[in-house]
Formats: sequence, C-alpha cells, structure tokens
Amino acid sequence: MPDQRISLGEAARRSGVPASTLKRWAEEKVVPVRKGRWTAAAAAQARVVSRMRERGYSLEDLKSAGKEGRLAFGFTEELFSGSQETYSIEEAAEETGLEPELVERILVILGTPLGQRELNKDDLAALRHCARVLAAGFPLVAFLQLVRVYAQSMRRIADAEVRLFHLYVHEPMIRDAIPELEMAEEMGELAADILPLAAPLTEYLHERYLRFFVEQDVVGHMEAGASMDTAEIALGHVNVTLCFIDLTGFTRYTEEEGDIEALDVVENFVATVEATMPREATIVKTIGDEVMVVSPDPTSLTEWAVEFLARFPQRPQPRVGIHYGDAVYRDGDYFGSQVNLVHRVVNRALAGEVLVTDAVCGAIAASERLEFEPIGEVSLKGFPTPTALFVVRGA
Repeated sequence: MPDQRISLGEAARRSGVPASTLKRWAEEKVVPVRKGRWTAAAAAQARVVSRMRERGYSLEDLKSAGKEGRLAFGFTEELFSGSQETYSIEEAAEETGLEPELVERILVILGTPLGQRELNKDDLAALRHCARVLAAGFPLVAFLQLVRVYAQSMRRIADAEVRLFHLYVHEPMIRDAIPELEMAEEMGELAADILPLAAPLTEYLHERYLRFFVEQDVVGHMEAGASMDTAEIALGHVNVTLCFIDLTGFTRYTEEEGDIEALDVVENFVATVEATMPREATIVKTIGDEVMVVSPDPTSLTEWAVEFLARFPQRPQPRVGIHYGDAVYRDGDYFGSQVNLVHRVVNRALAGEVLVTDAVCGAIAASERLEFEPIGEVSLKGFPTPTALFVVRGA
C-alpha cells in the first residue's frame, strides 16, 4: 500500500537521495513526513524533488509545489519495476548477436537519447526480441520502419494516458485541496488499479486490427491481380486511393467563435469521419482540422465522400480532394508526389465540394450513384503539367 511505513534507509534507496538530505528536506517540510515516518509516497516525492533540483528549481519553489499537490504524480513511478543492473552497447551487441551500430540505431528509434551508453535489463530484453525477429528472416529495412511505428504509437498512447489522468484526476484533487501525501496515495492506488487493464486492451486492439488488415491485404491482392502486374510496382510503393478532407475557413471560424467551440466542431468532424467511412478505408492521420484517409477502393471512398459532405450543411463545411495513384509507404504513412498532388487538389475545392482527378474517374467502374462534372485542366502548385479535375455529385 502507498502509506506503508518504510525506513529512512529504504527511502534513500528508493529515491536515490542520501539519507542526510532526506532528513533535512523532511525538517524543512520540503517533503511531508508525518512524525518522522517515511512512506513510499514520501520517498517518491523526494525522488521528484531531486530531479527538479537538477533542473534548477529552488527548494522553496518545490516546497510550495509539494503543498499544492503538483508533485504527487511521482508516486505512480513506484508501479514500474526497475533494475539496477546495467549493460553497455557492446555487451548488448554480444548478448544479442546484433552489430553495435544496429543496437544504437534501434535504441534511438525506441526513444533512447543518442549517446546513452548504459542499458538496463528491459532494454536488453527488447533487443533480444528484435534479434529474434531479424533472425527469422524479416527484412531489416521493413523491421526498422515497424519499430518506429510501434514507438511512435506507444509514445502517443502513453502521453494520452498521463495527460488525461492529470487533467481528470490530478487537477480536480488539487482544486479540492487534498493533502499532498493523501493525494499521492490515492493517485497511486487508482493508477495501480487501472494500469493492469492497459496491456490486455492493447493486445485485444492489436489482434483485432491485425486480423482486419490481413483480410484487406488478401482482398487487395485479389483485386489488383485482375487489373495489373504487381511486378510493375516498385518495392515499398502501393497503388491506393488518397483522400484529404478539411474544414473550409476553419481559421477564421476559430477567430470568430473561440477555441473551445472550434475544438468541439473538429471533434465532431473527425468522429463523423471515423463512424461513417467505408469499412476498407483507413484514417492515416489527423492534423488539426484536416484528415487523411486511404482506401484500396476508389469507388466506395468517392461515394462515401459525397454522402459525408451532405451531413454538414452549415459552416465550417468540409471539402474533399481524392486521387488514385502510386505512393511510397513508410513508417505507417504515405509519401510522394501523388500525396502532394491530392493535397493541392483539396486546396482547390470549394466548401461542400468533392474534387477528384481524372485518375479517380478512370479507376472507378460505372457508378449509378455518382455524376462527374469536368472543370478542365487546372495548374497546381509544384506540378508543371495541368491536372484534369472533376466535381463529383450524387446522381
């Protein structure tokens, strides 16, 4: 339990702070210690104080922050196991069979600062997993991209977990003026109850989406096999329908209505994209009021786009640009001139308008649900040859 009593020596071991310094901090009430009784929560707060001291904060500032409960989150670090045993890059390379340069490259992708030479047991275990995957025959160039996607995704998840916990648990406790150690103990207990739920949920979602994309890959191969020779596609490239959607005049709308109202509009906009888009389509990323969607099927994506815009009769209205072409797939994202092209297309669309290229028209089979109105060949910034564009409406 967070409030279990520990010795001064144990507090020094847990916090990494000399016992003499801990006694002084307790006497000066920088770290709250009740009647000289050290607890795990107090030791955790001392560890946070030590780190903040290294960053240049004064003891007086840290004392005030501690009283307000702003350092209470430190106790949750007690939930993560740590190892005192360390390994060098060279030892890790010898243990795993990987080249030292590759070990450093993997660690940088995983978020280890460049130049850090000491690794712990968890780092070594992760490198062993990497070595096994590479030994099984997975190409290095693909593996490094996969590791980067894992790291970026998990970093975003962890960031969201901490920020949401802070906003909806920690901040309300600070406003209620809960005593600092009591706050640390309550937060620690809540985190201890919630944290074990994260791994099963993550595993479930991974398996669910893995099954979905395996199915999509099979379908894609079947459809591509009937229309093109996959040997013609360069390694790392894919033929895909690329779609950008954004809110017209969103910057001005934000200035007029305020950040909170604008944020609500964006959340509703993105949620509607997620809830209505075709099953085979995927959201690649969202950047502010812009969403990038890809799909193997240009017909269903274009039909969806027309129906989607009808859901937004009032400003700020979305607009859509769609193109079908060859893109470079890397690190879970799509790159290349064709991606740049569709981004130029959406910028030429008007509010409530779906604008597509001639490549989309050529890729779409006869659809009784769509009508294409040519607007001529349009010069797009960065592209020397004009592009034929069409406005798409429901038939």
